[in-house]
This record gives sequence, C-alpha cells and structure tokens, in this order.
Amino acid sequence: MHGGEELNGLNREGAKDAKKDLRTLRPGGSSGQHQGSKEDPLKPIDLTINGRKVRVRKGATVLEAIRKASVYVPTLCDDPLLSPYGACRLCIVEIEGLRGLPTSCTTPAEEGMAVHTETEEIQKIRKSIVEMTIADHPQDCLTCDKSGACLLLSVARYVGVEKDLIERVRRPVHRPMDTSHPAFDLDRNKCILCGKCVRVCNELVGLGAIDIAFRGAQARISPFGSKSMADSVCQSCGECVQRCPTGALTVKHALPPEREVATICPYCGVGCSIILGIRGRKIVRVRADDKAPVNRGELCVKGRFGLGFVDHPDRLTRPLIRREGVPKIAPPGDNGGVFRETTWEEALDRVTRGLSEILHRHGPDAVGVLSSAKCTNEDNYVVQKFARAVLGTNNVDHCARLCHASTVTAALAAFGEGAMSNSISDIDYADVLFVIGSNTTECHPIIGRRIKRAVRSGRARLIVADPRAIELSRLAAVHLNHLPGTDVALLNGIMRVILREGLYDRNFVKNRCEGFEGFVDSLSASTLESVEMTTSVPVEKIRDAARLFGRAKRAIVLYGMGITQHTTGTDNVKAVANLLLLTGNLGRRGTGFSPLRGQNNVQGACDMGVLPNVFPGYQRVDNAEARAKFEKAWGTSLNGRPGLTLVEMFHEAHQNRLKTLYVVGENPMLSEADLNQARTAMSKVDLLVVQDLFLTETAQFADVVLPAAAFSEKEGTFTNTERRVQRVRKAFEPPGEAKPDWQIIESVANAMGYPMSHGSSAEIMEEIARLTPIYGGIRHDRLNRRGLQWPCRDLTHSGTPILHAGRFSRGLGLFHPVIDKPPAELPSGSYPILMTTGRILEHWHTGSMSHRSHVLESLAPESLLEISPVDAAQLGIEEGDEVSLSSRRGKVRTRIRKSNRVSPGQAFMPFHWRESPANELTNPAFDPLAKIPEYKVTSVKAVLAVLERATEDNQFLAALAENPSGALKSYDLSPEHRAALAAGDIEAIEKWIGPMEERVRSWLQTRLRRERW
Repeated sequence: MHGGEELNGLNREGAKDAKKDLRTLRPGGSSGQHQGSKEDPLKPIDLTINGRKVRVRKGATVLEAIRKASVYVPTLCDDPLLSPYGACRLCIVEIEGLRGLPTSCTTPAEEGMAVHTETEEIQKIRKSIVEMTIADHPQDCLTCDKSGACLLLSVARYVGVEKDLIERVRRPVHRPMDTSHPAFDLDRNKCILCGKCVRVCNELVGLGAIDIAFRGAQARISPFGSKSMADSVCQSCGECVQRCPTGALTVKHALPPEREVATICPYCGVGCSIILGIRGRKIVRVRADDKAPVNRGELCVKGRFGLGFVDHPDRLTRPLIRREGVPKIAPPGDNGGVFRETTWEEALDRVTRGLSEILHRHGPDAVGVLSSAKCTNEDNYVVQKFARAVLGTNNVDHCARLCHASTVTAALAAFGEGAMSNSISDIDYADVLFVIGSNTTECHPIIGRRIKRAVRSGRARLIVADPRAIELSRLAAVHLNHLPGTDVALLNGIMRVILREGLYDRNFVKNRCEGFEGFVDSLSASTLESVEMTTSVPVEKIRDAARLFGRAKRAIVLYGMGITQHTTGTDNVKAVANLLLLTGNLGRRGTGFSPLRGQNNVQGACDMGVLPNVFPGYQRVDNAEARAKFEKAWGTSLNGRPGLTLVEMFHEAHQNRLKTLYVVGENPMLSEADLNQARTAMSKVDLLVVQDLFLTETAQFADVVLPAAAFSEKEGTFTNTERRVQRVRKAFEPPGEAKPDWQIIESVANAMGYPMSHGSSAEIMEEIARLTPIYGGIRHDRLNRRGLQWPCRDLTHSGTPILHAGRFSRGLGLFHPVIDKPPAELPSGSYPILMTTGRILEHWHTGSMSHRSHVLESLAPESLLEISPVDAAQLGIEEGDEVSLSSRRGKVRTRIRKSNRVSPGQAFMPFHWRESPANELTNPAFDPLAKIPEYKVTSVKAVLAVLERATEDNQFLAALAENPSGALKSYDLSPEHRAALAAGDIEAIEKWIGPMEERVRSWLQTRLRRERW
C-alpha cells in the first residue's frame, strides 16, 4: 500500500492499535520478538597431545589444542586472528588412526584424538620444507630490518637447517623492491609467499589491496594491476607489516627499541591500546596490543604511523610571551618577531596578574575556559575545577560542543545517560547494523573493520544512510542516499513503516517507555511520499530499511557527526533514540545506541564536567545538593548558574563582553564555524592564554603560550567511545620545560591563592572517584589491559558493558516527537552547491598532530574538494584544478577531485587544512538546545581560480563565469562578437576582451560549446 492510500499518514486503526498496546498486549503480536534464545554451552573435547591429556572447546583446531598443552609447533602462515590456511605445512602432525600428516591448523580437534607432534618423519619433512623455503632467501640477516625478530630464522634454527644443503639448492633470483610507500617497504626477495599479508588485508581489514599474482616461480605479492603500493588502494594500516614473518615487509628507517610502554592511541575515540617501542625519548616502533579488548591487535594508519608529532621540531619547549606592541593578527611564519621565550616564573606572573585584574574589573562572567578532548581525564578534571573554584565561572567547555553536544543533550533526555549504551564488541552479536551520518571506515577504522567483518561473514546485515557513497555503502543491504539535513524526515519515515506493519516491540514500549502516544501522533504527517520528496530517497528503499531493522532480533544504530552537526542535531539524535525505543533494541547484547566519539577523550572530557552546565559525572551546577557536595570538597562557594558554551563565548568575545580566554589544547581558530568572525573575536580579548604542544593557529593569537606534555609524556586515563576508562602511561620526559596540563593549571591556581597540590594523576583520579558516582570504583591500579567501563560505582564493581539493562537511568525511556525542519541555509542561485564537511582517514581534527607526521602528510598532502563529474563539467572544472570556493561568509582556495561518491549538486570538503580552512565557509547557526553549529550543510559556489583572477578586471568575462546564458543575452554584442563566441574563436574574442591564460582559454571554449546558438 502506498503512503497516499493511508489516512493521515498512519492508518487510523493502526494508530489506535499502537496506542492500545500501551495498555494491553495482543496475542500472537510481536511481543518478545527481540528476546532471543539462550544457546546451550558447547561440550568440551578431550584429546591427547604427545600423551598429555588436553581439554579444548568444541570447534577448536588441533593446533589450538597443541598450544593449550604448551607444546611448540613451528608455523609461518598461522595467525590467531585469521582463518586457518595451511600454506607453510610446518604444523603437520601425526594423528593415530588417520592417514598422512595433516596440518594441525586446519584440522578440527575431535574427542579422543591422539596427536603426536615430533615424530622422526615429521621432523624430516619440516626440515625439508624450511630448506626449500630458505634456499632462495637473501643472506643479509645482519643488515635486515627484521634481524632478531625474523620468524623464518627462528623456525630454521628450531628444525636444524644445514647451511651446506641450502647452498647446493640455492637459486639466485632477484625481484624488484617496492619502496614507493612512505611508511614501509616491500622486498619480494625476502617474501616466502605465506599469504599472511594477503589474508590480513582481506579477512581483517576487509580491503583486499594485495594478492598473490602469477604462479609458479613468478608468483609474487602485488597490488591489483601490478601497481606500486603507493598507487594502490592500500589504506596504509600496516597490519601486513606487523604480521609478516620475514623482512619482506618492514617499516622504513626502523630501529629496535630498548624498551616498550603500553598506552592508548591519542587519535580517535575508539581507544586502541598500543605498545610504544622507545629508544631514548623517541618512539621508534608502534605495535598493537593483541590482548586489548577494543582493538584486539589491530591499528589504523594514524595509530601505527602517525605519532611522529611527539618529537617534531615544532614542539614548544619554553613559555612564550607576546612582544609589546605586536598586534593579535601577526604575519604567518614570523613567530620570532611575535613572541619571546621566557621563564615559567614570568609567564605565570603574567597569566595570574592578567586573570586577577580582569576578575576584579569585570567579574567571573568575563572569563572563559576551553579544555580539550585530547587531554587526559585528570587534566580535564583539574581544568574545570580551576574554572569553577578559582575563577568562579561555569564558562567552561570543550570540543564536544562542536561534535557531540547534541548526543549528550538528547540521550540524557531520552535515557538518562548521554553516552554509548553498548560495547564495541556488541557489533559481533547484532543481526542488523544501521550506520547513519558516519563514514566509519575513515573516521573510526577499527570499528569500521568490525562492521565489515560482521557483514561479510553473514552474521549481520547493514543499512547505511549517508549522502555520499562511502566504503560501507558497497556492503549495505540498503543504502539510503538522503539529502544532507533530512535525517529526521528519513528516520520518521522508517519508524512510520515499522509502526504501520506492526514490527515494533510492544512489550518494551509498554513496560519500559513513556510518551508513546504523542510520538505516534507526531508521525501522522510523515507520509512516505512526503518523506521521499524531502529526502530524495525512494519509498521502496525506506520500506526495505524499515522492515530489515524492524524484524531484527538485535540491532545497533551507529552514528557520527553527520547526525549531530546540524541546527536540528538534538532532534536527529532524539529520532535515533525513538527508533531504538520503538524496536526494543536497548539493554541487551547485540543492541544499542552507539554515538561514535571523534576525539580520543571526548567522552572523558564530558564525564569530567568540562561542560558549562554540569559538574563531573553530569551532576548539574544548578542542583543545590550537587553544588553543596563540590563546595564542601573544594572548600569554596560555587556559581549555580550554567555558563556559556564555546560558541557563546566567541559571540560574547565578539561583542567585547568576554575579556579573557584560557585555552588548553584546543584549536578553535580552525575548528570554529565562520572563522572570520572567530578571528575577530579572538583578536578582541584582553588576555588569551594557550597551553599546547605547538604554536597552533589559536596560539598565534595568544598573549601567553605555555608548553604542554604530549600523551606519551604523562600518566593518566582516557575514556573511549564505549565508556571504557583506560590507562595512559608515561614513556619519557617532556621536551625542554614542557609540563603536563594539570601541573600547569595547578601552578596558576596556587599563584592565584587557591591551593592545588595533587602529587600525581593517580591522586586526581581518587578525588574524581570520591565526587563522581559513575567513576566511584575507578583507580589507576585497577585499570589493567581491559580497563573499566563506567558506571563503576565502587571498588568491588567490575564495570558496566551494557547500559539500560532492566531500567533506564531516568526510569522509563522517553519518546520525543520530532518534526522535520530544513537546514538554516539551502542552496540558491548565487550559491548553488550544497557542501558538507568531515574527516578523512589520514588526518585528524585541525591537523596540529597529523600534519606533523611525515607518513600522514605524505599520504594526504593537501585538501581536495570532492565534486560530482556532472557539476565539474557544468563548471568547466577538471581534476586537480584549483578553485575558489566561497559562501556567504568567506572564501578559500582548494583543488578538485572529481568523484562519483557525491551526488550532483553536492560537494564534500575535509576540514584538516589551515591552507584551505573549510570552516571559513561553514554556517555558525546552531542548534538551540545543544548549541552545536551546522557544519554539515553549507551553500557554496566554485569558480576556477585562474578564471577568478582573470575576471577581476574584465566585467564581461566575470558575467560569463557567473551566468553564461544571461551574459550573452544581457550584453549588447555586435554580430562579429556573437559570431566569434558561437564559433569559439578565442583569438577573435581576445581582441575585444583582452588576452587570457591558457587554462582560461580552455575553460571558455568548454563553456561556449555548451551554449545553444
């Protein structure tokens, strides 16, 4: 039945039934459909290994049983994260009653098996295999980068390979090396064709960038089409490098570490555990922790190859003070003339005197503090305590305001908790995964891989809602290619079908929710035809998605900033919450509400109260009881009025009402919407203090710059996107006089007369635990490799992997009626392209870290605007052209990448480059509840850069660029001029409009050919 045949969108009987189900359950309905069935545990298997009895799980391989028996069997192709392969044949065993010598990695263990691993025949065959493998291997072990860690050499020694025999069968073969990639080299001369690299790229990463090409003696590892690694579709994650058993794949310029330190990756919110190889005060190697529950031995390109910023020569090592008389807008590259190095004593004196004077003259409302999601929980706790207890203001915020403020606002309202409800591992147990507003494989690669594996294995089906054709779209059962800014309409359309067809969870709605009747009424206006018209998604696709999600026993919605960064961001997230409440997909394994946090500790910074309306643990500042608790602990009276958000602080600074900003680790001069306005605001403040690793775009406006320690130079904790609190460990001392952020803040507080004297970050966490119930049981010494997921309320609590099991924090889950509203700005004749912004795989945030990684910068050296080939043809723009991109707020230059990933009329631009700052263009209009700007919908126009220069002094050419048909009609052209234009006679045209550059000539010819004469 089509939407037009329904009454008021929802069939009246259907609406009546839906409301009735609040009170009674109909027999035979969908009640209980999401409860799932509990499987019986698998019976274990007993077998013997070399006469020793071993018990393993059913489904285990013989090799697993051998290892459980602590018996060594050599292997070259086996990996615990990959499916059994049996290529090297070194793990052969003898099994009583079974013919031949099977490979133990591919043989299932069975009850009563008697396995022998070291018979004379086995040893002889293994030795022959290794001799043949090593026969044409280079003899450069002393100089090989894998020296000391070569698995082939270890196995050769174990089986007793004899040098004389190898020399008799050696075949001198030379295969060309591939050194094209900036991070690693491929030496095919050392490759033994074990297939690990191919399998890990296919099975683990889900990419298939390489394979074994050719056969026989010509066989070799190669990207598709025999391209170089640098020119292939390789995502540079380095998983193949980590697992290569020989020196065939090695990191460039690698050095063996003298020691290792386990810590957490400083990039995205996934929270991958990494092990740093340290030599002196340099990170010489990074590997993944294969025991960590989050990444289980995996890393992406940033985590493995993006830590070069730590010892970059740009690091700040001493405090800086702006020279007298130097204006706040200084010429770039002239920092020596802008700042002078100083002592900590002078810098702290300048900061404390400035803050005290402004507090005395203007009061605490004139002061704002920005903290950072890149800082530890302990850093952030001290920063917000400093703002509230020392400066007397709740004007404290951080970058969550620009990414997930709408998540916190909406989720607190719907569930009572503003965080991810489930664990990352729940992806493995879901029947349906719904990814909306998240380019997961680029922004959260390890989670993206997990999604790909779940779908490719057949365990789950995938729905993707994204205006672009992202990597996950290719795996999706349904791709909803909706227009940016129409998320509410799309989700309401899906929920309408779920209700209409009785696919919702009546038990869950009746027993665990409220507000259902108003929610049902709110959907009556959302006919599927109107949803199609608003979103551009066909009705049948909406139905397909709704049925797939509604029929799932376990479903998860994963989303990112494509949902949150809108003027309707809070409504978007409430719509996501409605969908999960409607289908009962909360509080159970394999279900959940999954906002994917962008920065490494954005969840933790929110938890620590770096928000203007809450203390740590989301305890409201206007709640008298909560305020009294913190007043007693901190020994001072506290402001009970919620403060300014980050966005509001810049507005107040622009109006000369905010006089001071203290910025810790943030870079709003690239992250704020409408950077022109932000620059003006920043230049107006009387005192700007910046703590950071580098002289960022924001620090260049500062009066005082204080050098901070990097993640590898301090102790503390990060909280990842699944609420997992994990240890950050110090690997070496900070450079020069740099200090951890919390120590700097405490120095300022002490100088201003408020005593802060934590002896360590562990002591800070103890104070956090005393005052923050959800962190009550968290201590540094409890955080082993697994970490703890909050709420963890006392020292006996083991953490909470799944929220909302049994009940919501607010009692009942609350449905919110949400109505589709258009974005604040839509395309027009002057600005016809709808641009959205986002991240790319190789860079992160404002680039202050990733641009200082040689590998990441080599892989993605410049900003590229993705535009559809259709639009490019209409504009006369070619691949690689530099264009001038402008909106109502500003103008930037960038290069073009023609891409079918974006639809005609749309464009995508990453926001990582100061040379092409996307936020010069973005709209500062913000969500009225969460105060988050609308980064995802901006109307722009693109003009060829050389053409723009040419039109500055040529009115006719300018008119022709703006509106060719209109210019030809409006100008009084002579017959000779019109004939020259119709014929595309450039030489004749130049005689009356002047000479043109070659690129402008070709553009003009292209445009004139498109006109009808």
